Amino acid sequence: MSAPHCPGVAEAAAAVRAGAVSAAALAEAALARVAAADPAVNAFTAVTRERALAEAAAVDAMRAAGRPLPPLAGVPYAVKNLFDVADLTTLAGSRINRDLAPAARDCTLVQRMRAAGAVLVGALNMDEYAFGFTTENSHDGPTRNPHDPGRIAGGSSGGSAAAVAAGMVAAALGTDTNGSIRVPASLCGVFGLKPTYGRLSRAGTYPFVGSFDHVGPFARSAADLAAVYDVLQGPDDGDPALAPRAVEPAGAALADGIGGLRIAVAGGYFEDNATPAALAARDRVAAALDASTRVILPEAARARAAAFVITAVEGSQLHLADLRRRAGDFDPLIRDRFLANALAPAAWYAQAQRFRRWFHAQVLALFASVDIVLAPATPVAATPIGAETFELNGTAVPARPSMGLLTQPLSFIGLPIVAVPVHRPGELPIGVQVIARPWREADALRVAAWLEAQGVVQSPVVHPRSESRHA
Repeated sequence: MSAPHCPGVAEAAAAVRAGAVSAAALAEAALARVAAADPAVNAFTAVTRERALAEAAAVDAMRAAGRPLPPLAGVPYAVKNLFDVADLTTLAGSRINRDLAPAARDCTLVQRMRAAGAVLVGALNMDEYAFGFTTENSHDGPTRNPHDPGRIAGGSSGGSAAAVAAGMVAAALGTDTNGSIRVPASLCGVFGLKPTYGRLSRAGTYPFVGSFDHVGPFARSAADLAAVYDVLQGPDDGDPALAPRAVEPAGAALADGIGGLRIAVAGGYFEDNATPAALAARDRVAAALDASTRVILPEAARARAAAFVITAVEGSQLHLADLRRRAGDFDPLIRDRFLANALAPAAWYAQAQRFRRWFHAQVLALFASVDIVLAPATPVAATPIGAETFELNGTAVPARPSMGLLTQPLSFIGLPIVAVPVHRPGELPIGVQVIARPWREADALRVAAWLEAQGVVQSPVVHPRSESRHA
């Protein structure tokens, strides 16, 4: 998997701006990295070579003409294959969608990345219809964890996290419904941002659960994460759930440090459903931040159950017609879950939404006395591909749904969260959630940047091997 060095977002853009490297050279290097690394990782479902070179040439032409360059000039990135990309079929990880016509135009966020000068090199693997936490896709094969190819990358945005972790691209876009950015960020050892629900436009992305779906970036540093997030903001009539808020850049706030932020640790449910490794990662972050206050998110277990109900009802309804016509073309596990979910009583859905409103109010009240809450991102580090269970507090729990144990209660109410990677030599990375109050993405990113500057969190360099080193 040797390939040219992958500069970060800020490094690449600065080099292009200074004339130290051309955008075309960065694009060619990224394409070479994909060719070298992806056979072992299986993160990409499509490589957009011609488009990447054309976008890079446009950036170089701007510089040659003496025009000011946009903030992400020449930065190579890729997107989960449920983002519409002009002339590509939007797979959403499925077999059925392969019969659709290619997208007529880019989705809103891809348009914004292009306007910012970023260079798209491809589309990325995921769980079918985003319904999973492992990216063990039965149609495109599993995405493998770059740190140990025998293990999962997490999901459903597993290809996005793995492509960044493996150094194929500087950044990637993914989606998070029940944890699909934070879980793979945790398992692959990269930074991931799930913004506040309604902060970024989902127009032109294939839906899963309309009342939960978020979009957000992955990167290998907090500053790079903020740089991508900043160019994604803005109004868009194409997404009715988008909140009418002004653009609030986060990058400039990173230098403010953590002064004035009241930081606490989530106890109760978020401790009871984590292994010692996950708690050790959280404690390392908490100790660095001198966060000794414990808070309890009331009824978090019930919040996860209610999230399952809403996911079941909204997700299955979207696919009912295909379930009737083409059941055999679904991944069998996804199909069976959708079919079972379609039978959920309407009364369950109504009660889950009532509970959701109550839980949201309780958590907002908690944030009256704190600004940031810390919690593990996943209960365990990456599990072996194909594993049916993992052990949690002496009990074997189902692996696929249980990776979202600690993310679902928070997606449920749309809080902004940065997943930060904790890594100790010889061990697999595992993430910690830095949870902020609504619309305060900048606070979570400030904490992430400070932790990174102190050496507490980092996106580790990949040294992959063909065999499992952590069995």
